[in-house]
Amino acid sequence: METSSAAPHGYIGAAAILAKKKQYIMPCLGHFYSDPRQIVRGTMQYLYDSEGRRYLDCFAGVSVVNCGHCNPAINTAVTEQVNTLQHVCNIYLTENFVNLAEQLARIAPGRLQKSFFCSTGTEANEGAALLAQIATGASEFIALRGGLHGRTKLTMSLTGISMWRTDPNPVGGIHFARAPYCYRCPMKLSPEACGLACANEIEETIKSATTGRPAAFIAESIQGNAGIIVPPKGYFRRVKEILAHYGALFIADEVQTGFARTGKMFAIEHFGVDPDIMTVAKALGNGAPISAFIAAPEIADKYTKPGASTLGGNPVSTTAGLQVIRYIEEHDLMGHAERRGKQLRKGLRDIQRRHPIIGDVRGLGLMVGAEFVHADKSPAAAELDIVLEELKDRGFIVGKNGIGRNVMAFQPPLIITEENVNDVLNALELVLTEKGL
Repeated sequence: METSSAAPHGYIGAAAILAKKKQYIMPCLGHFYSDPRQIVRGTMQYLYDSEGRRYLDCFAGVSVVNCGHCNPAINTAVTEQVNTLQHVCNIYLTENFVNLAEQLARIAPGRLQKSFFCSTGTEANEGAALLAQIATGASEFIALRGGLHGRTKLTMSLTGISMWRTDPNPVGGIHFARAPYCYRCPMKLSPEACGLACANEIEETIKSATTGRPAAFIAESIQGNAGIIVPPKGYFRRVKEILAHYGALFIADEVQTGFARTGKMFAIEHFGVDPDIMTVAKALGNGAPISAFIAAPEIADKYTKPGASTLGGNPVSTTAGLQVIRYIEEHDLMGHAERRGKQLRKGLRDIQRRHPIIGDVRGLGLMVGAEFVHADKSPAAAELDIVLEELKDRGFIVGKNGIGRNVMAFQPPLIITEENVNDVLNALELVLTEKGL
C-alpha cells in the first residue's frame, strides 16, 4: 500500500470517530470493515486515510463520484459559484437550474424533457411516484423484489429488500413482482427457456393484485443493492408493452446507474425502451447533493399545484451538474466505462475459473458484481467480508451488496486506468489464493 510522504496532522483517527459515532449517531447507520479507516482526502480515483495511506477507490461513494474525487474541472467552477451566489431557493430566478434542465432534456432518452430538482435520490423517487399518481389519477404501484428506492415512507414501502424496509407500517397499494435475477432465477428457468417469464408476471400481478389500473411500475434499470442484477435484453420492452395495455407509467430509477456508469449515459438505453419518468441523483453532482425527476411534457404538465424544494436546483449543485455533463462528454467517460468494464469482467471471469467461490460475474460498463457462493450456491457473505478487509489493507476499497450481502461490487470512478483495473484484479487473485478460497 502506498503511503504519503506528508505526515498526518490534526486527525482524531478511526477509533475516536467510532466512539463519537456510538455516542452521537443513531445506531441504524453502520459502516464497512471490522477495522475501518478515517478517510480524509480524495484525488480522482484515489482516497487517503488519516495515516497517509492511499487507496484505489473501486466504489466511488456508491456510484457518486463518476468523474473522480475533487475533480479540478468541476470543483473550480463550484468554488467560483460558492463565492458568487450560494443560495436563494428556486422560487427566485437564477440561470443554472434552467440550463441544467435543458442539458438533461438533451441527454435524456426519448421525450423526457421537464425536470423537477431536489437533493437526494429518495426525494426524486418520491416525487416521481407522486407525479405518476397525478398524471394517471391512479394510486397503486408495481415494484420489484430486490429494488431499493429510498428512505422516506413511500420510497421505503416501494423497496423490495427487507433490511431496508424499517418502517413498521408501510404504505399500502404497492405490489411486488419477482425480479429478473437470472443467476438465481425465481422461477427455476434457464435463460434460453424463460420466455421473459418475470416480465410476464407483472401482468399477472396487475390482474390479480391490483384494481387493474396501477399508476406506475418503478424499477432500477440495473438493481444495485440487490447485487447488480442485469435484466435480460428484452425484459423492459415486454414490461413496457404490458404497462401500455393497462395505462400505467414506467418510472426508471437511474440513481445508481446514470451518467455514463454503464457505458451509456443512462442504463435504460441498453434495453431499447424509453421511460415515462426517470429519476437521477448521485453522479449528477459528483458529490454535490442534487437529484431530479424528469418526465415527458404531457406528464410533467399535469403537475400544476404549487411545488418547490428549498435546496433543489440551488446554484452550487446545478453548477456541479453542468460541469459533470460537460466532463463526461469531453472525456468520453461512456466509452471509457465500456472499455474498462469489459477488462474488469474478463479479469474477474478468469479468476472465477480458478476460484469457484465466485459463482457469477455480471454487469454493464463499470457497474460490475461478482457473487460469492459456497459449493451449494448459498451466499458466502462471511468469506466476502474477509476478502474485502484484506483488499482494504492492501490499498483497494471495493463495495458489497446483494440480498445476502455476498456480492462484491465494483462501481469505481469512471476515470480509472487499465493499470488500475489490473492492480485490483491481481490483488483479488492474491487474496483468494492466500485465503484458500
